[in-house]
Amino acid sequence: MDSDSGEQSEGEPVTAAGPDAFSSKSLALQAQKKILSKIASKTVANMLIDDTSSEIFDELYKVTREHTHSKKEAHKIMKDLIKVAVKIGVLYRHNQFSPEEVVIVEKFRKKLNQTAMTMVSFYEVEYTFDRNVLSQLLHECQDLVHELVRRHLTPRTHGRINHVFDHFADVGFLSTLYSLEGDCRPSLKRICEGINKLLDEKIL
Repeated sequence: MDSDSGEQSEGEPVTAAGPDAFSSKSLALQAQKKILSKIASKTVANMLIDDTSSEIFDELYKVTREHTHSKKEAHKIMKDLIKVAVKIGVLYRHNQFSPEEVVIVEKFRKKLNQTAMTMVSFYEVEYTFDRNVLSQLLHECQDLVHELVRRHLTPRTHGRINHVFDHFADVGFLSTLYSLEGDCRPSLKRICEGINKLLDEKIL
């Protein structure tokens, strides 16, 4: 299932818009086509990552670039995030999870929902932000993702999962993201608006 072994180098271009361009949607489509081709699926009815999620990912790229001071590292983190999300989406849509793994999927959904609501609450209610609480929730999500894909994906993908969660669950990053005076506030607002939309639509 995992197509890591046949991938091109990590430096492959994502768009033709230049090295500074970042589009989570084009990256997701690229990853999806590559993975779906491996399982002989000829039709793609819907994007596995919807428009709202793409907008959230684009904002996460901005704040990651701000925090790391590295476009290259920010791009790598988001590329890993999108690859993992698309792979799990393909596995789920093609009924590759066992009954035991479906139980883990539901646990992950609930934990992700709790994490999403906590993120929004910390933004909307002043002086409630607790970086340690949010970090712990994200690490719990990380553990569930590892458990879910253990039978399906390679050690390389497990490394990608760690790369993504170790960044977003980092208390330093979370402090930057939620800083009242920082440059990330507009992005956090858009991220939380997107999360609220996904919660309203029962996607999260």
